[in-house]
Amino acid sequence: MTKVTLISSNEGGAPKPERQPSLYERRHQIYPKLAHGKFRTVKWLVMAVTLAAYYLIPWIRWPRGSGIPDQAVLADFEGEKFYFFFLEIWPQEIYFLGALIILAALALFLVTSLFGRVWCGYTCPQTVWTDLYIWVERAFEGDRAARMRLDKAPWSLNKAWRKLGKHAVWLLIAFVTGGAFILYWHDAPTIARTFFKGEAPLTAYFFAGVLTFTTYMLAGTMREQVCTYLCPWPRIQGALTDEHALNVTYRFDRGEPRGPHRKDESWEGRGDCIDCNQCVQVCPMGIDIRDGSQLECIHCALCIDACDDIMRKVGRPTGLIAYDTDKAVSTRASGGKVVYKLIRTRTVLYTILIALISGLILWGYTAKSNYEFNVLKDRSPPYIRLSDGRVRNGYTLKIVNKASEQTSVAVSLEGLKDAEFEIVGVGSAAADGTLELKSEAHGVGRYRMLVTLPENETERRTTLTVRITDLKSGEVASENTPFVMGDR
Repeated sequence: MTKVTLISSNEGGAPKPERQPSLYERRHQIYPKLAHGKFRTVKWLVMAVTLAAYYLIPWIRWPRGSGIPDQAVLADFEGEKFYFFFLEIWPQEIYFLGALIILAALALFLVTSLFGRVWCGYTCPQTVWTDLYIWVERAFEGDRAARMRLDKAPWSLNKAWRKLGKHAVWLLIAFVTGGAFILYWHDAPTIARTFFKGEAPLTAYFFAGVLTFTTYMLAGTMREQVCTYLCPWPRIQGALTDEHALNVTYRFDRGEPRGPHRKDESWEGRGDCIDCNQCVQVCPMGIDIRDGSQLECIHCALCIDACDDIMRKVGRPTGLIAYDTDKAVSTRASGGKVVYKLIRTRTVLYTILIALISGLILWGYTAKSNYEFNVLKDRSPPYIRLSDGRVRNGYTLKIVNKASEQTSVAVSLEGLKDAEFEIVGVGSAAADGTLELKSEAHGVGRYRMLVTLPENETERRTTLTVRITDLKSGEVASENTPFVMGDR
């Protein structure tokens, strides 16, 4: 039975049921106005540089030798390697990528503790592509007022071609974005040629489609909702800033009390804010910076450009909205002396950690060996007794050559007197106890090695050391492995 709460009744009419609040509010379309000023210029430059880097980097060539794609930046899953210009990371060195991710996170923490959410406002992919989509939107539909009028107007040929043209360009940008993404995982010229012939791997079409869809949806229709509801960073950054962090700030100590101002009126007894709402109209998040620190603010600083423009027009100093600290604003309001503290415990700690991890990465990469070397002993059978009484153990020898050229290595044994060994398909050790192997550039070689030793009645299990030596550089790598003589 439906429960109805009576809250009022009309004279002679039926009682009205109480309306339950909705748990979902439809998105309100935001029409950001084009701002003009230094921060808008910086955002144009950052957008151009980051987009150019994303689309063009896969086409940069970098000579790597025969059989390897000459691509500067490539995550080569088929070849099991990651290339970044002169850097080359193998699967066994995945810890370098982990360290780089930690380093990037610490750098983001440091920047946020100093300057707030500048990452969100300038270089976040969501911000960059949304900026690009809004630019296309303005090209077809005009600035804020024109777009609002167009949306309210009835459908016509003029409205139809503008809307269709905008969405067509959005889809084209989204497709190019998705297509550029797959270039980072395959040789760019090859995958670009085979993609349109229908000969590319299915994964290429899948991820190109996914990136096309997400770019169109996130930058075209969801926009500020991604930053407010989907992204965790607004919540995290609250723990990284404090009252000394430089954030986009409305200086209420100077702006209040606000209100409209006429040309001939005095500025005495009032603030500099004339309540023009230009800061709200240019905001891509649709918020009012004068309400203080807010989760939705991405610190793009467009409100600073808009406010500075108005201040110049009314003859007041610029900087009513500016990069400032909460501490500085409250100090000025109380008449104290403002002191900016960029060097604080957290900023020093982040800097030390960044320097330490950077040093470890640099040391680890410069000191790493050109070889990865593994010796895997046969588990079944653990040994074989030959007809002459000698005991033989089998091993799999795996040599990874990380160098960009073919090299020769000498394999030798240590720790077992009178031991003999051979590598199936290559031959037996020479008189000096070594056996030469060719190691292909960027290659992984697997060899079957057999070690034979006269039976020892006193020891049933001992340790064998297998050593490889680069005949050109003299670099040495070794690994210990067990040798089983038999059961007692």
